[in-house]
Amino acid sequence: MRRRIRGVLAAFTGAVLLTMGVTAGGGQPARADDNGVGLKPVLGWSSWSFVRRNPTAATIEAQAKALKDSGLARHGFVYANVDDFWYQCPGSQGPDVDQYGRWVTDPAKFPPRGAENGIQVVADYIHSLGLKFGLYVTPGISQQAVAKNTEIQGTPYHARDIATTTTENNYNCGGMVGIDYTRPGAQTFVDSWAGQFAGWGIDYLKIDGVGTPDEQDVQAWSDALHHTGRPIHLELSNNLDINHAATWKKLSNGWRTGGDVECYCGPDGSSYPLTTWASVASRFDQVAAWAPYGGPGGYNDYDSLEIGNGTDNGLTPDERRTQMSLWSLAASPLILGTDLTHLDPADLALLKNTDVLAVDQDGIDAQRISSDPNSQVFAKTEPDGDAVVGLFNTGSAPREVATSTAALGLPKARDYALRDLWNHGLTESAGRIAANVPPHGVVLYRVHGTRHPVAGAAPDVSLALNWAPAPSDSTTRTVTAVLSDNGSRPVTDAALTLTGPSGTKITTHQATRARTIRGGGALRATYSVSVPPSAKLFASSDFQATASYRFRSAGRTHLGAGDTITVNHQVTAPYRTFASTTASFSQSGSRLGIRAQGADLYNGTNEYGTVYLPGAEHDGSVTTVKLDSQSDTDVWAKAGIMVRNDITQPDTSPGYLALVATPANGYLLDWDSDGNGTLDSQDSAGTAAYPSWLKLVRDGTTYSGYYSTDGTTWNLVGTVSVPTAAATQDVGLTQTSHASGTTGEADFDTFTTTPPTGGAG
Repeated sequence: MRRRIRGVLAAFTGAVLLTMGVTAGGGQPARADDNGVGLKPVLGWSSWSFVRRNPTAATIEAQAKALKDSGLARHGFVYANVDDFWYQCPGSQGPDVDQYGRWVTDPAKFPPRGAENGIQVVADYIHSLGLKFGLYVTPGISQQAVAKNTEIQGTPYHARDIATTTTENNYNCGGMVGIDYTRPGAQTFVDSWAGQFAGWGIDYLKIDGVGTPDEQDVQAWSDALHHTGRPIHLELSNNLDINHAATWKKLSNGWRTGGDVECYCGPDGSSYPLTTWASVASRFDQVAAWAPYGGPGGYNDYDSLEIGNGTDNGLTPDERRTQMSLWSLAASPLILGTDLTHLDPADLALLKNTDVLAVDQDGIDAQRISSDPNSQVFAKTEPDGDAVVGLFNTGSAPREVATSTAALGLPKARDYALRDLWNHGLTESAGRIAANVPPHGVVLYRVHGTRHPVAGAAPDVSLALNWAPAPSDSTTRTVTAVLSDNGSRPVTDAALTLTGPSGTKITTHQATRARTIRGGGALRATYSVSVPPSAKLFASSDFQATASYRFRSAGRTHLGAGDTITVNHQVTAPYRTFASTTASFSQSGSRLGIRAQGADLYNGTNEYGTVYLPGAEHDGSVTTVKLDSQSDTDVWAKAGIMVRNDITQPDTSPGYLALVATPANGYLLDWDSDGNGTLDSQDSAGTAAYPSWLKLVRDGTTYSGYYSTDGTTWNLVGTVSVPTAAATQDVGLTQTSHASGTTGEADFDTFTTTPPTGGAG
């Protein structure tokens, strides 16, 4: 019981000092970066992704035992964390509380052992395995504590003395309200709770539902954990504001930079698949933006690593290597979300790759070197001067991804050694670093310069397809296939070929073979490609280049690269197009198509493509459209009707409303309730089907959104008021993929809006 007494005494001492108006740390607020943890990114496991809503002592203990028995603990994966649903939640009134207003452990899930709390029982078991234990909480105080006006331990104050009426985020139980930290007893309440947690033996605390208004909660918990005297890692979740990154770093050991990586797309509520490629790909921009803020003491957290359960992960083997490579380059916590009791052997080998784990554990954030719609390059410099570089192919076909030693900041050298950290192969380069990377895959190199040619290493050789610029509706294109010897040694007997779909004409008048390609040289062949016309909105044709060569007496080495050419049709008047993200558009008769990327249409994110009618929305308008399909999209991708005062001002224009379908979350009516140019309110209904029909009716500044699955029977999604709507507005069709870097497609038909009385619309 010594540990429990120490934690309680520490919390009580801190509470008394704070009630008197001073802190336990010499009058200065505690800092998370001096709490003895967080010097390196944490490695471990969390219950949320797989166990999710039903954690039990038996389940958590089984996962912790698997963490040790699998050998993962020996590789540094030592945290076993319980996420939400460990406490009693009777309903919207908030979590059940004890006499001091703190959450009550659910005894059915975590049975006590005598006087020992059920959470402490599990913590003791996990500690007996040589592991560390984590727990979950959300900001504020339960409404049940306020209703009962519970005491604040060690003080004359009560819950109502410190509670506000502001709702705090507790995503699953609800019923939490804010704390006024200017009131006596507020900090002491959090100290009491932190002391209880320390007494139970927690080593890691995740505070979920944190937003910018919760900075005082984070400060309070940071101080409270410090006062316990127990080193406890403090993690913040989720989707933290980058503009307050310095605050998160000062007060915590890690902070979630975005939403959940889980897709929540399994059938009948299943945890599987755990995630999707779109969820992983959305992290590239986050890693680039947050790179300046991570480091010893506190790290950018890109959410769970969904590797371990084979196909149930929701990722291909190449996508799994991409996730672990990106997270490691970013020095992110590696918290597994998978079922450790059913580990896939190939996945386990990925997780135990010590070369890749070392990239994460160096604690250095990689910088983005380059990016385009189909590739990303991230790199960082190690303390010994080596560079680690990730060549990521975010496209759907194998392709060359390239950079240079100069771009990596490496000094000039006679030669460069390239060690592939996944397959452990060694090649050499004279300065250009390139690889043929599979779709959604990565090549992860550790690079260093040498004074002499790298002994025993074959040259780095790569194959690229370089398309000449052409109008998007052109059926004739020009492409050059390039086989590059990026090393200092020659290759021989090189050959190129290019193939395409049936009906495509491919011609070249240049040599496609070479006896020798010297180091730094290349074999190039330019082809003319003609694709047959198509009535499809977006007609795609896949092309494959192949190459082969020899190095010394070895057998032939084969490389492949691919690309997809999409031909659309021009959008004609009266329609106009606009995009605040990467997008393309097409029109064929009454059909309209949008292919667009975009992180979201909600809150501060306004990334969309649109085909629109300027000034066509007005009092009395009835706008309808048939949505034929959505493809290559996230479950939260949105396609439908958008109305704005000015649709070409994505971040500022008020009068903003969108009636959309989502592949797995039904029909939504999103609107801007306060006129600041962002969607902040939502109604929802139904389950999306294809085709669907959408209808938006305007009456003054009131809008009613409807959906139909047969074009005849209309179902109300919602009726809302948008006071900032102008007399006439732009109205259009919109698409966002809900995944940065991933292009989704929406195809529409028969887009109509009623004209104003007495005029044309």
